[in-house]
Amino acid sequence: MKLSEFKFDLPEDLLALHPSENRDESRMMVLHRDTGKIEHRIFKDILEYFDDGDVMVVNDTKVFPARLYGNKEKTGAKIEVFLLRELNKDIHLWDVLVDPARKIRVGNKLYFGESDLVAEVIDNTTSRGRTIKFLFDGTDEEFYKTINDLGETPLPRYIKREAEPEDRERYQTVYAKNVGAVAAPTAGLHFTREVLKRLEIKGVDVTPLTLHVGLGTFRPVDVEDLTKHKMDSENFMVPADTAEMVNKALDNKKRVCAIGTTTMRALESSVSASNRLKPNEGWTDRFIFPPYDFKIANALVTNFHMPESTLLMMTAAFGGYELVMKAYEEAVKEKYRFFSYGDVMLIL
Repeated sequence: MKLSEFKFDLPEDLLALHPSENRDESRMMVLHRDTGKIEHRIFKDILEYFDDGDVMVVNDTKVFPARLYGNKEKTGAKIEVFLLRELNKDIHLWDVLVDPARKIRVGNKLYFGESDLVAEVIDNTTSRGRTIKFLFDGTDEEFYKTINDLGETPLPRYIKREAEPEDRERYQTVYAKNVGAVAAPTAGLHFTREVLKRLEIKGVDVTPLTLHVGLGTFRPVDVEDLTKHKMDSENFMVPADTAEMVNKALDNKKRVCAIGTTTMRALESSVSASNRLKPNEGWTDRFIFPPYDFKIANALVTNFHMPESTLLMMTAAFGGYELVMKAYEEAVKEKYRFFSYGDVMLIL
């Protein structure tokens, strides 16, 4: 398929700048692939679509406050440092993006506020990318606490406002556990502890995997021929318990629902020769777009995505291109809220 086939008009006022008042009261569009029927519900109604023995797979990655602001030595110029991934824990070596990049060269030192945190630029990786080494005298625990205290919630650029204290909690799922993401797995933001408890009472198993969401999730596709687009690699882990639970559900012809496109990528990167889920860990750069034969999940919960995004492409691959694009047209007409803090779609 072509990039231009995923264009649609999205009015700017439909981009959600803030989360809904209550996580589980976002609007939910339900797509039935077998009939093409579209329903308009709210998220807490999700319980009506799942029964005893069904499985929901969630991504339990935890977002860390990846956006730091420092000052360049000598000139004092303000520099944004966006932490992407830790390369070496022992020497605090990180891949980062810097802005404005033209001012930052190998050998430069950056100072962060009144703290003892100093970073030295070790290498240039891309036009904005750098490798930096934090010079920090203290324990690992003290280092990460300093990052946590100084860092800002890494809201996507599409959300054109400053991060606020509430974002620390709301740009994080209630089941977030394993630190390592620079963007939230946003489909999971709608779950509350109450919804999880009610699913448990109903006999629906909720089981985790981990995929540390990187900034590549938001990287624009800049080639018309989708086969030429390369996804950034993201680190993931599928535990044995989750694989066992999912395979039991599949054997019993039950629903297996991926909560989010990040979960779906991890599932599809861990398929055994017999089309079952296998325990796995590593890196995945899998790019899913139509047509695609999904092997594990038979239901998907996902937010409403930006035009021409890889997330929309995966959603269209799962829901069917025509049905999903028709649903997006209706979502715009019905004024659903889009993107990370927006409303949600359940595809059955």
